[in-house]
Amino acid sequence: MNRARWLRLPCVTGPERFDSAYYRRFYGRGPVHDRRRIGQLATGITSLMTWWRIPLRRVLDVGAGKGYWREWLSTELPNVGYHGLEVSEHAAVRYGHELADIATWTTRRRFDLTICQSVLQYLDDDGARSAVATLGQVTRGIAMLEVPTVADRADIIDPARTDLDVHWRTGDWYRSLMDDAFVEIGAGLWLSRSCPVPFFELEHSRTS
Repeated sequence: MNRARWLRLPCVTGPERFDSAYYRRFYGRGPVHDRRRIGQLATGITSLMTWWRIPLRRVLDVGAGKGYWREWLSTELPNVGYHGLEVSEHAAVRYGHELADIATWTTRRRFDLTICQSVLQYLDDDGARSAVATLGQVTRGIAMLEVPTVADRADIIDPARTDLDVHWRTGDWYRSLMDDAFVEIGAGLWLSRSCPVPFFELEHSRTS
């Protein structure tokens, strides 16, 4: 695809877009994230939480997809509770997640680790704000946020394997939302401001 064209792609909204065809296209052969890669990510994040002495008892997986986080936790940390959310009816039914939109979802439960990978770029501005506010309310430890930004388009994103029909925003736009409830650590990890675990100054990506 011509790069100048995909930079201007409009965003198609609605949960119906995440059907079986979507999963075949982006989670079939050669996906950006597969079971092995998510296992490596999960190992790294949970090891850091152990190092920081942040308890890990319950995990929320927003946009849980094929459930790779659940598979890894069930094998490596079977005593840790897991809850997956999916706006896709196809994925929720097939992989056993709660069918819900993080932009409108509410709960009284709290989670030590929240995972939000490749979700916010599909939400309009109001939806993204609501979703981040919810993450701030339910996270008592670490949030892992992965979302492509305008700066990622030129050199980071593989257009052959990535859904480009999304809302393109700056990293600063997302940071301004996350800063209300979190302190940025780096590498996509954010510490809840309600978490009492102390961090050294240079363990933060910047002063917040």
